[in-house]
Amino acid sequence: MNASVRRKGPTRAEMKADLQAVAMALLSRPWLTKQEDPEAFLLIKDHFEYLRDWFYEHAGYSLFVTRWFAKLEKIPGVFRSWMGIDGFHQPRDYALFTYGLWYLEAKSDGEQFLLTEMVEAIRNHLLGMGFDVDWVLYDHRLSMVRALKKLRSLGVLTSIEGEETGWARDGADANVLYEASPLARYVLRRFPRELMAYGEIDELYEVEQTAMVPTSGDMVHSADVRSRRHKVFRRLLMEPVVYDFEWTEEERRYVQTQRSWMLSQMEEMVGLEGRRFREGLYFYWPELMAEVDLFPTQSAVSDVTMQFAAKLRELLMEDPQRYPRDEHGRLHLTRGEFEGILLSLRETSERYWTKDHREKSTTQLATDILGHMAEWNLAAQDGAGGVVLLPGLSRYCGTYDVIDGENKGA
Repeated sequence: MNASVRRKGPTRAEMKADLQAVAMALLSRPWLTKQEDPEAFLLIKDHFEYLRDWFYEHAGYSLFVTRWFAKLEKIPGVFRSWMGIDGFHQPRDYALFTYGLWYLEAKSDGEQFLLTEMVEAIRNHLLGMGFDVDWVLYDHRLSMVRALKKLRSLGVLTSIEGEETGWARDGADANVLYEASPLARYVLRRFPRELMAYGEIDELYEVEQTAMVPTSGDMVHSADVRSRRHKVFRRLLMEPVVYDFEWTEEERRYVQTQRSWMLSQMEEMVGLEGRRFREGLYFYWPELMAEVDLFPTQSAVSDVTMQFAAKLRELLMEDPQRYPRDEHGRLHLTRGEFEGILLSLRETSERYWTKDHREKSTTQLATDILGHMAEWNLAAQDGAGGVVLLPGLSRYCGTYDVIDGENKGA
């Protein structure tokens, strides 16, 4: 008699971990393709309804799956400068990226064409709209090259022969052979209304409206409740930290009253653990995640930021009233005071810094550190040229351990 053999399926914990991994991938990547990540793609297809319903109900995000890829259409709760495309330097880059998509949408899957054909079509189209892009100008060609490189990195454009850098350098004397991908028509997110119908940037935040429904004998607009929930979850999913004072009064009340439910939902779907502090509700990953950028980053600028936080804590322990503090727990420093803290750090820790940071002036270093803090919502500049240190900075502290005269790390 032959004994039957049964394959052991994944445990509930393993399935939960897999779903959290694909949820984070959907949040972090433009899309997941079947070709590049077949296991994740199949997992999304198997659990499509669950993932689709969770993201739509909590954040108003739409999940759609084709035979090639899965995409979660993300909309930020608030637009931030760091949400731009890495490598783009000016608005022209974004415009040419968009018109590159416009050109590709008319191409069939696998159709080949030349770079010179593409840029000439874009130029003629823009001229018809009253805008002049001149490929004789090196800056204009560089903008187009940055747009083309981003299109290639997304997989909507494939280079068959040649490089864009040659065209940027030599203009019409160089060329590139491309092949189109069907993904081009899916890059830009879909809008509930025709794009030209939007008059203000804030209108792009809108969520789908629903009809009025009765609740406890009163008629309430369920769209208001849904909109509030969507805005809250969008910010918590996409921003490093959101303080209580950054919410509207209604949003803050929602966060405070629904805290336990929100904590359980965020942990269940994406693996984020939350904790309430005086200044707001914080979420963090208990382990390192490859899909997302985490603070502190691998960059040396994070090391100096952590040292700055430790030095600030030391100064406040000596004199709690050293810097003015407002009702939201924000510290207000002059630019000179901010640079003074960095100068004291330079005197004690400069030998452990990178060559780039050692060679910069304190003013240049301050600009770098302040920019890094602003990206992670740890600091901001006020209108008078001063510096505002936000409460989240106090949650970090970094020092170098020196044993037997050697640096053992931060």
